Amino acid sequence: MEPDNVLAALDPEQREVAEAVRGPVCVLAGAGTGKTRAITHRIAHAVRSGVVDAQGVLAVTFTTRAAGELRQRLRQLGTQGVQARTFHAAALRQLTYFWPRVIGGDPPRVIESKLPLLIDACRSLRKNQDRSELRDIASEIEWAKATQIAPEDYAEAARKAGRTSPVPADEVFRLYEAYENLRRERHLVDFETILELTAAVMTEHREVAAQIRQQYRYFVVDEYQDVNPLQKLLLDTWLGGRDDLCVVGDPNQTIYSFTGATPRYLTGFSVEHPNATVIKLVRDYRSTPQVVSLANRVLDRARTPHKLALIAQRPDGPEPVFTEYDDETAEAEGVARAVRKLVTGGVPTREIAVLFRVNAQSEAYEQAFAKAGVPYVLRGADRFFERPEVRQAVVLLRGAARSAEPGDTLASTVHHILSGIGLTPEAPGGGKAREKWESLKALADLAEDLAATGADLPAFVAELERRAGEQHAPPVEGVTLASLHAAKGLEWDAVFLVGVTEGMLPIIYAETPDQIEEERRLLYVGVTRARAHLGLSWALARSPGGRRSRKPSRFLDGLTGRSAQKSRVAAPAATADRHRVAAPISCRVCGKTLAAAPEQKLGRCAGCPADYDEGLLASLRSWRTGVAKHEKIPQWAIFTDVTLQAIAERAPLSEQDLLAITGIGRVKLDRYGEAVLELCRIAANQTEGA
Repeated sequence: MEPDNVLAALDPEQREVAEAVRGPVCVLAGAGTGKTRAITHRIAHAVRSGVVDAQGVLAVTFTTRAAGELRQRLRQLGTQGVQARTFHAAALRQLTYFWPRVIGGDPPRVIESKLPLLIDACRSLRKNQDRSELRDIASEIEWAKATQIAPEDYAEAARKAGRTSPVPADEVFRLYEAYENLRRERHLVDFETILELTAAVMTEHREVAAQIRQQYRYFVVDEYQDVNPLQKLLLDTWLGGRDDLCVVGDPNQTIYSFTGATPRYLTGFSVEHPNATVIKLVRDYRSTPQVVSLANRVLDRARTPHKLALIAQRPDGPEPVFTEYDDETAEAEGVARAVRKLVTGGVPTREIAVLFRVNAQSEAYEQAFAKAGVPYVLRGADRFFERPEVRQAVVLLRGAARSAEPGDTLASTVHHILSGIGLTPEAPGGGKAREKWESLKALADLAEDLAATGADLPAFVAELERRAGEQHAPPVEGVTLASLHAAKGLEWDAVFLVGVTEGMLPIIYAETPDQIEEERRLLYVGVTRARAHLGLSWALARSPGGRRSRKPSRFLDGLTGRSAQKSRVAAPAATADRHRVAAPISCRVCGKTLAAAPEQKLGRCAGCPADYDEGLLASLRSWRTGVAKHEKIPQWAIFTDVTLQAIAERAPLSEQDLLAITGIGRVKLDRYGEAVLELCRIAANQTEGA
């Protein structure tokens, strides 16, 4: 392929990217603007024009699937040998290669999860933490390591960052320290340590750095708005002062700040590299003008909007639909009916998605779709190639490939094998049987697609193994149910954004202006997943017959007149409240004025005695653990330990009593008030009976 042919069919901005073959280059690429196309053609053009050897290119992505897609597109462009890997995969490959030479002995073993080691760390400290708390602590450790914070500095850094620890900060510090000690003793590395050690080995051993820099001269980093300080450290170590670097990203899709990711490396690229070429991709080829218009308007009200407004390139489509429901059950059933209508109209179920803020919201849609006979796929559950039925099928197919006869046809052989483990002509009604059937059907459909290209059974098995390595699952027939975070990077013909209410989007524990703006960007990511059909909905109550006190999200203001009127009813009073001087709070035991926030919440001095029902406090803690596990959110995001203590001490029996506790507002009253008051009533009845 001639270099000029690589540039064919690119739009002017994409071509500008492809022709900027020397770094530093910063590509600000909006959703659906063809950034992968632009950077793969840039790499291919640079290789074809002799600027760099293919083996000298390292393209870094954030997911194994994205890396696989880059390699596949480069192969289609006739460019072989480019290394496209995640940060962790590239670092681990280098660390494993150089370890015996410069460190000696076997390389450390990689752990996939921090939980087993954290459990042992708890035992060593004689602490007893439940699994949901340990998952939250693992997230805090990951954030600390990604932002290069040592255990002893965690408490102060967390305070400055405005993070609310799942347990007291000093406990996180001790567990973090114990975790690191055990990890080193057992010769283990986690994903963050892989990056740290690779950078350290290059820094301390010049010959290693020289060899790696001799190998890789040309760097491309995708999703640069999601880079964290540790990844930036490794990237700078790889570069070694050179600037043949092309970064691609969208500051409007920064939704992982809670993990340590920061867009400042992207937005500040031209400051770090004053001679950088900066190119904007704003032509949206994914979505209709109606969807693009809504996406732009979502960000128009952002506190500090980034000027990257999209320009639609597709023909007109239907207007986005905004729907209000009485309760969550009605919302799920309404969405199921809308999906059935789309499917009847010819939209495949695999081209439809329902997106929500937290995974716990999926349950209502699973039930509604099962009831309506609509197949669905829960994204974020087991990885496709790790499902038992898929593993069994691959083993059987691999064995059949070794003994395949030249005359065997691919499609018929695969169908015969899969029918022996559960593939039937008609799909089962639902549940686990339906999920298993959908997995096997996806394999059968892929076999038919490859058979049409002339592939045989060994080629099909090789394709499955390649896809498994890249986590590139074949499309499964069914509506996708996914969280907004899990949906990033994906797209569908029709998208339903559900549960768009205050307290859910923005989520209840988003308190600072920066956290609120990240929630707005999360909505933007959801909107831009849709190609043509887009629905946004909310429910006024949690359950049928419940109190209709919920409000549509503030992010909908100005997008639909109806929601704007309803969501701003109480705005003037709220604004006035912010300027009112709060009355002093006195200790209910000794009468002293309370200054510390925890004491104000308890309504007493920390040293004053308090009479409370220990059984009620235990019930409240048990309830909180269950809700956190069900909703897959940190326990402190429901109520902190101090709030639970305050509830146990005051034993409220009415909504007014509950609202009188500092830190409990209308949103938390709506979500959790009924359950908390019921626990208090049960405790009161038990006390009277005694």
